[in-house]
Amino acid sequence: MLSEAASFGGLFLAAFGAATILPFQSELIFVGLQLGADLPVWALVLVASIGNTLGSVVNYALGVGLEHYRHRRWFPVTEAQLDRAQRWYAKWGIWSLLLSWAPLGDGFTVVAGIMRTPLWLFVLLVAVAKTGRYIILAWLTAATLG
Repeated sequence: MLSEAASFGGLFLAAFGAATILPFQSELIFVGLQLGADLPVWALVLVASIGNTLGSVVNYALGVGLEHYRHRRWFPVTEAQLDRAQRWYAKWGIWSLLLSWAPLGDGFTVVAGIMRTPLWLFVLLVAVAKTGRYIILAWLTAATLG
C-alpha cells in the first residue's frame, strides 16, 4: 500500500501533467485512489484540482511567450490557425476557460496566455472548471459504488 504522501504526490503530478500539453491522464489515478486508498475524497479533489490548475498555468505561460515566435518556420501552428484561435477567443472570451477541463481545453489555456488574459481571472476560471470536474468525477465514482 502506498503512503499518503506518495499517493497525493502521484495524484498531483498526474493532474499537473494532464493539464499541460503532455499526454497524461489523471482520472484513472484519481478514481483508483478514491476506490482503493483510505484517503478523504475532499483531499483527493483538492490535490488534483491544484495540480491540474497549476498545469494550466504552465500552458498560459507558454502562450504568453509563444506569439513572439509566430513567424518562425518551426512554429507549431500556422499563421491561419493562430489567427483563427485568436478570433474565436476574442468572440467567446474568457468564458471558454470554463471548458478547460475538456479534452481540447489545453488549447484554450494556451490561447488565454497569447491573448494576455489577466492571470488572476485565468486562475479563477480554470480552478472553477478543474475543481468542478474532479467533484463530478468523485460523485460519479461514489454513485457507481452505492
